[in-house]
Amino acid sequence: MGLKSSPSQTELDRRKIVGVNAETVTNVSSADFPGHYPGEDHSWSLDHFNESFQVEIHENPDPLTCSFSLIGLDASIANAFRRILLAEIPTLAIEFVFVQNNTSIVQDEVLAHRLGLVPLTGDKDGLRWMKWFKKPTDDDPTGSAPSDYNTVVLKLDVECTKNPDARKDEKDPTKLYHNAHVYASEFRFIPSGRQDEHFPEPDGVVRAVNPDILLAKLRPGQEISVEMHCIKGIGADHAKFSPVATATYRLLPSIDITQPIVGKDAEKFARCFPKGVIGLEDITADEAARGDNAYKGQRGKKKAVVRDAFKDTVSRECLRHEEFQGKVKLGRVRDHFIFTVESTGQFDSDELFVDSVKLLKTKCERLKRSLDYVMR
Repeated sequence: MGLKSSPSQTELDRRKIVGVNAETVTNVSSADFPGHYPGEDHSWSLDHFNESFQVEIHENPDPLTCSFSLIGLDASIANAFRRILLAEIPTLAIEFVFVQNNTSIVQDEVLAHRLGLVPLTGDKDGLRWMKWFKKPTDDDPTGSAPSDYNTVVLKLDVECTKNPDARKDEKDPTKLYHNAHVYASEFRFIPSGRQDEHFPEPDGVVRAVNPDILLAKLRPGQEISVEMHCIKGIGADHAKFSPVATATYRLLPSIDITQPIVGKDAEKFARCFPKGVIGLEDITADEAARGDNAYKGQRGKKKAVVRDAFKDTVSRECLRHEEFQGKVKLGRVRDHFIFTVESTGQFDSDELFVDSVKLLKTKCERLKRSLDYVMR
């Protein structure tokens, strides 16, 4: 069967929209093979991808947070980036806790768990220089030996004592005692071998991202003395190794006002959306003078227009009101992914996404080599 003529731009725009109705979602999958239509050539083309793919940076207010859009991608690729960010980019975290003394009310196991979840940071080049530590298994009972290139040692030694200078009527334990609260700032980096070079003082040493994380509370006579060994791992093994606090995406909202909404209805329509999504504009003299539209004779009145669909949360509030029935269509653009990445602090958020692209590329190369081997 020969190929049909290319679809119109209107048809292409329709295919891109996932319909959001009052109680249903439509056009989720356009065919048995999503993105493919009978009689049309949908073979993948690098040139076409280069023309259609776009990256838009929305905000990067600080190293830990960034928001950007990937336009022209399939959902499977966008989701692959998200999953890699969550579970496959290696980071450094506390894995082994050797408790030498713990007389606090926090049990050893709970303390070790709390310590493991503290996000760490250090010199980025040093963190990338670190190699994998192979833990003992049934097949390999010995595993790796701790070394400067696979293990970072931290120590925590805190003892609570009375403050002799405190007032007799003082009630605040932080003033009554020394070290009443134990914070992550008490971590001490113990370098070994070449770690002095890769984690230089003062800003490059391995330390807690947030020094104000509360670990435990002590009273006079109580003490915590532990040694912590940090190794590289991935979020798929444990959440503490995940480099992001969150990595999410959403599809760009689409709002299509199909019939004019004017006057009080326009004001009510705007209140159905977050601030800045819908704007109110005056009906011009030219629009009011036309005899073939709903603006006839309504010069000076307000009409509803879409200002910034990006800010919409697609709450569908407007679809609850009868006066807007048939006047608006809501949807989402199926190939426009708005990413939000929040780093835990070990690496910058924008760097993490680049790392996820590199990791996916490495996986593809590995798969290609495997296929080449199978086809020999």
